[in-house]
Amino acid sequence: MKKIVTFILFSVINFSIFSQNSESKILQFKYHQNDNYQFNSVVEEEVKMNGRLLNHATIVNRSTISVSKVDENGRGYEKANFMTSEIFNGYPTWSENFESEYWRSRDGKFEIADSYIMPVVRDVPIFSEKPVKIGDTWTADGYEAEDMRKLFGIPNPVKVPFTATYTYLRDEERISSDSKHEKRNLQVIQVNYSINYENPQAANSYTETLDSIMGFSNKTIWWDNEKGQIDHFDENFRIIITSLRGNVLMFTGTSKSEVTEFKRTASEAVVQQVQSKVDQLGIKDVSVKKSENGLTLSLEKIQFEPNSSNLLESEQAKLDKIAEILSGFPNDLLIEGHTARSGSEESCQILSEERANSVADYLVGKGTRKKNQIFTTGKGSRIPIMSNDTPEGMARNRRVEITILDK
Repeated sequence: MKKIVTFILFSVINFSIFSQNSESKILQFKYHQNDNYQFNSVVEEEVKMNGRLLNHATIVNRSTISVSKVDENGRGYEKANFMTSEIFNGYPTWSENFESEYWRSRDGKFEIADSYIMPVVRDVPIFSEKPVKIGDTWTADGYEAEDMRKLFGIPNPVKVPFTATYTYLRDEERISSDSKHEKRNLQVIQVNYSINYENPQAANSYTETLDSIMGFSNKTIWWDNEKGQIDHFDENFRIIITSLRGNVLMFTGTSKSEVTEFKRTASEAVVQQVQSKVDQLGIKDVSVKKSENGLTLSLEKIQFEPNSSNLLESEQAKLDKIAEILSGFPNDLLIEGHTARSGSEESCQILSEERANSVADYLVGKGTRKKNQIFTTGKGSRIPIMSNDTPEGMARNRRVEITILDK
């Protein structure tokens, strides 16, 4: 009798799993006007030239995307800003931004002008128009848009086509990567593709230029079909670029990416809201303004130990209150260090970078942000707000600016 009951229970469990695995669903992107979201990728990359190691770098790729409109076919028109930055002294440094805009369909296809360098990988993922279930496999064409301006002076991105293979592996209950950290039912999709591209213009060139690109990418995507958006993904990749003269560059690495949301902050209403909070908390020598990159809190007369990046206790108490304000925004932060002019500009530059990192360390220690959500830069003494001829002017020039990034 016990064996019969066990057999029945085993059969019921198996039937339940089989039924769950057999449930078909349509996977597709969903766009909503005025939605804002952000991709952050941390890449560990090794670069070799002609077999010799050139560099091992930790890179942060940051993409902020806004959906400006949605058409009758469910396509979203997205305006995006992309930045690639290496991590130095524990934080990614602020660097050049690239803007882009494009239509993207519900199945994931891009419609984008040839002039845009970013994003690099396009038409991934692409979903089948038919319902799929766990275990299903499909293929779809995509391409990489390789930026060859610095290497070979090619003005527009080189389009490298591939055919990707997709497999719907399983469903998983996971905590979402956004600031809500909710338990979500995610679909796990494996994506693999190889590239093998030869430059058709190379044979007619008399100067050094791109000859070929080879490589592969293996991605695992955790897809949130209820939201119609990627939650996060992992990747390992290798790209080999060969020049006409036989030089070989090889890029090998891994990437971990997650999607989070962000708020638009650069408005007069938000500036007034944050300034009121600063006044309410009694934070002295702090002003709030709109800036090129978002909403900036300028901490003037910030006190460090003499010729040092060590914060005084009084400034730590000030940063505790600043952290309370920053907790109301999920956005990444840019921290800029500024010094008064004392000594050489080179020494001012180094000190400004160290002080920006010191403030970043304190905010990370408070749990205000993770390290890959803070970008730092030093401006030395090059951007004074007052003359350095008076003690008051020098005190005000010695400042740290924290920007809640709006793009």
